[in-house]
Amino acid sequence: MNAPVVVIGATADALVAAHALARGGRRVVVLDEHHDDAPDDGGWIPPRVVRDLGLAERGLQIERADPWAVAPLPDGGRLELWHNPARSAASIRRLSARDAEKWPAFCALMARLARVLEPLYATPPPDPLARGAGDLARLALAGLRVRALGRRGMTDLLRLAPTSVADFLDDWFESDALKGVLAAGGVMYLHQGPRSGGTAFALLHRHVGSPPGVFRPARSNLVRVLRERPGIEIRTGVRVERIRVRDGRACGVVLAGGEEIAAALVVSGADPRRTLLDLVEPGWLDPEAIRAIRSIRSRGVVAQVTLNLDRAPQPGTLVVAPSLDYLERAYDDAKYRRVSQDPYLEAHADGERRVQVHLQYAPYSLADGEWDEACRAALGDRVVDLLAPHLGATVIERKARSPRDLEADCGWPEGQAHHAELALDQLLWMRPTPALARYRTPIDGLWLCGPAMHPGAGIVGAAGANAARVVSRT
Repeated sequence: MNAPVVVIGATADALVAAHALARGGRRVVVLDEHHDDAPDDGGWIPPRVVRDLGLAERGLQIERADPWAVAPLPDGGRLELWHNPARSAASIRRLSARDAEKWPAFCALMARLARVLEPLYATPPPDPLARGAGDLARLALAGLRVRALGRRGMTDLLRLAPTSVADFLDDWFESDALKGVLAAGGVMYLHQGPRSGGTAFALLHRHVGSPPGVFRPARSNLVRVLRERPGIEIRTGVRVERIRVRDGRACGVVLAGGEEIAAALVVSGADPRRTLLDLVEPGWLDPEAIRAIRSIRSRGVVAQVTLNLDRAPQPGTLVVAPSLDYLERAYDDAKYRRVSQDPYLEAHADGERRVQVHLQYAPYSLADGEWDEACRAALGDRVVDLLAPHLGATVIERKARSPRDLEADCGWPEGQAHHAELALDQLLWMRPTPALARYRTPIDGLWLCGPAMHPGAGIVGAAGANAARVVSRT
């Protein structure tokens, strides 16, 4: 029997790549160490992925919380942001009539700019220095989409891209509560604060595929549907220790315990540093490639806390980010390798009586010790202190996972869910490095398909689909 394609990992991107390759006639074996233990951050699933893999017919469900954000206010009220922009504007009006008037125009602008990115994200990135017809055509199409925005739209996009989300929102709004909720989406998973350059583009990135006025991604059962979809073999609880390379070409993998699996190709959903520096046998990469891979920024700043309640919580995603200054102070702690004393939190129901909490900022390495049980317990206690008055329920149990736990449990390098930070110098044809941006590695037969690749996390399955498309052309 011909050797299979071996896919390392069973994240959404890895499973999409596996099924796309199997759909093209390949035999595919997926090696899953973590058994989908990662918290679901959600995101936009490009329609082409849904259509090509027949996911709608197999039970794909998209869940969009409404209201998509609920922010407690100092006076005891709540700012509620809904899918209906008019309903959001009515809630905003209680804080600022001026902001309520500006909300529809803001939503329209962001939706128009996000639509420019959708087709760019759903295809492999063009090489701006290539002379091939395919790359030139993709570059021309991208240019035409930007030009279609008109002079004002092009100016808005070029102005937004390098700007801090704080400066961008200050130009639009005056309400601290509204700016805090929006800015939180621009710094999510980033080792940056709202006054860091490029965070306005990160907010736009997270808006791609969402309805106008919704700045948090939808959640879905995509991974479960892909795991149950026939056509590939999935082996769970297995750890890849080594990628075998012979004569400059990947030819198989070695598992913990010594089992070897021959492979026609190896497609890795793990992060590039683990794939190329830990799993590949030493000596196959030149020093310049090693230097570039080591320079990929994957700084984790997020902890996850699970709360079990005595009854169902109030509906909506609860956001604790009351102002731009609050977010910046939370980031200040992380700059000095301290857990934020007043962290930014997002809490959403994950089951009838369970709540998953995103906590930021919690550094991977601490200045004053290690992540231990006492540190995790203190983290959980702080989350309960901040959220308990707003849950409408009593917390009966809590469990905190630090960035180091997320690295061990989920395979996130340094606890970074995106594998490579979504910074301007790690986007598009530079994601995660220019040499790796088109999913190919310096080793023949070894490819990358994880969220470190274009277009990045939050565009669910796109990196896997794009990688499979490039692999199939070779």
